[in-house]
Amino acid sequence: MSRVVLVHGFTQTGASWDSVALGLPDHEVLCPDAPGHGTRAAVGADLVTSALVLAPCGPAAFVGYSMGARVCLHLALLRPDLVTALVLVGGTAGIDDAQERAARRTADEALADRLERIGTEAFLDEWLAQPLFAGLPAEGRDGRSTDAAGMASSLRLAGTGTQEPLWDRLAELDMPVLVGAGERDAKFRALGERLVASIGANAALAIVPAAGHAAHLEQPEAFVALVRPWLARHA
Repeated sequence: MSRVVLVHGFTQTGASWDSVALGLPDHEVLCPDAPGHGTRAAVGADLVTSALVLAPCGPAAFVGYSMGARVCLHLALLRPDLVTALVLVGGTAGIDDAQERAARRTADEALADRLERIGTEAFLDEWLAQPLFAGLPAEGRDGRSTDAAGMASSLRLAGTGTQEPLWDRLAELDMPVLVGAGERDAKFRALGERLVASIGANAALAIVPAAGHAAHLEQPEAFVALVRPWLARHA
């Protein structure tokens, strides 16, 4: 039985993957909490350190969503021996433009400040009210992290603005890679196409129908229907 590691996004915990994990009965599934979240709320870590924190879960197929996709991508480049297959959902290899990257760092710092000021519940209400999560059903909001200090640390240390762009390194990935995006998530569909083109022939794009950014939470059955046969062939 092959191992699959599911890595969640910002504000979530490993529990957010429960419905997907149930759809993968033919695998040993691990759903760890990322640094700054859940049981690892007190762990402050940048993306490289976050990847190394999760490294003991391998060798395995790693599936990451959003922030988790960026963590898994770093792990695949740092320790390819631990990543037998890679699934990136709603992910990016970073912001190319230095000024845009700096602006995102500033925005993430402001978000972290607001999170500490207004508290977890109010912040999560604001976060999930973004158009990015418009299609997220109530049950898809389960498994949320509740530690304000941990999530603020994650924003400051592992936000997209802190990430050095990895686009010119993607061709180094030689494991099978599946890049996923929601049909309604135009921004990350375009980023997904760029990821596949930059990685090469070992990468494929999968579009989750009737889903937005949080495709695996909005349409878990459709997500599993795409990912499970791919894992069966490659994990």
